[in-house]
Amino acid sequence: MRFISFIENGQTGIGWLKSADAKEFVDLAALGLEFQVDLKTLISQATGLANADKAAQAAPASAFKALSSVRLLPLLPNPGKIVCMGLNYADHAKEGGNARPEYPSFFMRGATSLVGHQQAIIRPQVSPHLDYEAELAVIIGKRARHLTALNALEHIAGYACFNDASVRDYQRKTAQWTIGKNFDGTGPFGPCLVTPDELPPGAAGLRIQSRLNGQVMQDANTQDFLWDVVETLKIITECMTLEPGDVVITGTPAGVGYARTPPVWMKPGDVCEIEIEGIGLLSNPIAAE
Repeated sequence: MRFISFIENGQTGIGWLKSADAKEFVDLAALGLEFQVDLKTLISQATGLANADKAAQAAPASAFKALSSVRLLPLLPNPGKIVCMGLNYADHAKEGGNARPEYPSFFMRGATSLVGHQQAIIRPQVSPHLDYEAELAVIIGKRARHLTALNALEHIAGYACFNDASVRDYQRKTAQWTIGKNFDGTGPFGPCLVTPDELPPGAAGLRIQSRLNGQVMQDANTQDFLWDVVETLKIITECMTLEPGDVVITGTPAGVGYARTPPVWMKPGDVCEIEIEGIGLLSNPIAAE
């Protein structure tokens, strides 16, 4: 199953995609009152996604719309918590001058930092040091606390692509990374939610890339995680309750711009793409604030 969040004529909605290469989607609002909600609400319903899929499979032709006719929103425009991991690939930790960590680094993102597929990443006026980070996003589907290896995957609603675009000089102004990770319009999220049944368990073994103006910058595999999706959810839920609509961002591999000689920064006019095998392609132009 694949779902999108979109806006058309000022009205937001949820769409259902038949396949990864679909050019049309089903506007779920046309299928009944129960689907006239946002994706976070639909995820929070025990059988919400399954009911939407069943209804969309039987949808009349009148319920289909061209993807090109709407603007995609961040996959979850109103997420709960956005919990981000750092240094989850050994090669990325090494290129940043860090030893293999004994425990993941964590920081939070806010909803105001998010943008949708094909919407501009905003380079802020205070800094040109805007970097890309290809990451796998995990969307939580059920309330979760003290998860185990046996039940962690049962709490996932789906997966998506994320670009944890970072303003590096601000990231390093303090020991905490949060300020450099929360500039408005620096968190592309989408294009769609892909349910776990379409992917290997824990989204393991998927190729993940970033490309800047067509040039491959990062090229790795989710098999290379230091802490895989199960371990990540176990660690986070030792501390906090994860709720439907929360998002976990799982870290980026080597190849980021700041570690190159000379450094490579995203600039207005560039296009950055994040692609994860089986999940999709997230593409965004860069624009000046």
